[in-house]
Amino acid sequence: MTRHWAMSLVGDESVRAMSQSGPRFCLDSPMAVRTLDYSALTDPVARVDLAAWRAQARASGQLWANNTLALGSAIGVGLFAAIFVFVFGGVLASFFAEGIQNGNPIGVLFPSIFIVVIVAVTIGAVRSRVTNGSRWEQWYRLDRFARANGMRFQPMDFPPAYPGEIFHLGRDQKVMEHLTTGGRFLDIGNFSYITGSGKSQTTHHWGFLALYLDRAMPNIVLDAKANNSLFSSNLPVVLDKKQILHLEGDFDEHFTLYCPAEYEQDALYIFTPDLMSLLIDEASPFDVELVDQWMFVYSSRMFQLTDPAVLQRLFTIADTVGAKALNQTARYADDRIGDPSVNIVAPQGARLRRGVSVFGVVIVVVFVAFWGWNFFSSFFLTP
Repeated sequence: MTRHWAMSLVGDESVRAMSQSGPRFCLDSPMAVRTLDYSALTDPVARVDLAAWRAQARASGQLWANNTLALGSAIGVGLFAAIFVFVFGGVLASFFAEGIQNGNPIGVLFPSIFIVVIVAVTIGAVRSRVTNGSRWEQWYRLDRFARANGMRFQPMDFPPAYPGEIFHLGRDQKVMEHLTTGGRFLDIGNFSYITGSGKSQTTHHWGFLALYLDRAMPNIVLDAKANNSLFSSNLPVVLDKKQILHLEGDFDEHFTLYCPAEYEQDALYIFTPDLMSLLIDEASPFDVELVDQWMFVYSSRMFQLTDPAVLQRLFTIADTVGAKALNQTARYADDRIGDPSVNIVAPQGARLRRGVSVFGVVIVVVFVAFWGWNFFSSFFLTP
């Protein structure tokens, strides 16, 4: 299964590793057409090849290859089975003993089948997680896909120092299933972070696509309406509504565009009708952010990157929306700086202003009103 990708790529030897300091390269190369091979995601996987790849990854000392996630999962399955046997084992044993004593074959057969099924499921689950688990197979497929197409793949990676809004939230940030390219730098992966503590602790998962631009951009966010809830946006931060800019055509039906005050003309320069049309056609389920020299595409759900259709869509976004955005922003310069050769944006345009959640305010007001009503009614109306 192949398709054409209009972003130039180079071999593994030219792909530099990313660290906590973020990407350190943007290789200028002409746009070229390259065929991507998706067969690694669909071809059968031989168990011996998967085992050899896993052993090689562990021998290389990769941190992700020696993590305890799979082992912990297997232990969890084993503990669940042990607890189940401890709780229900006595009942099953009494059924079994009574069946033998009374010569009742059903009393013997039922608990026997039940125990065999539990044991088989437990062994299968543990074996799947420790030896030939789905995660290892997914990583193996993506590694083969990356190698076949001149990319770099890391099952787990350090969080990049990106300026995008999702990369500065929470703690214990991780990048998973991370695909990066050389040439015109393109980065695809899944990102997670944790907020809250105790019972209110929440792990947030995002899929992201990052494309490096030639010019620094004012901070502009396109909030896709397709992924919003009934009452609020899915964006992880609340933006000041006064920064909303309405564009022509039916663009407002698909996205809410936020841009800094006094940067409305800059946004209109960047988001031409043809770019808006591509965004609607190719990226309407996703949020988009321009900030510094980056364009980010966000999904509030993790990307299933072993699905060829998902990867194909992401590369299509890079081919169309990304390529057009690169072309449209190639000559952009912030007039407030005064020197077009200085590739920066003035402070007032570099970041959007945060706002207050209307839904959150309503909840607080309702709660306070309800509490106040109960308090004063009990104080004044009690005989």
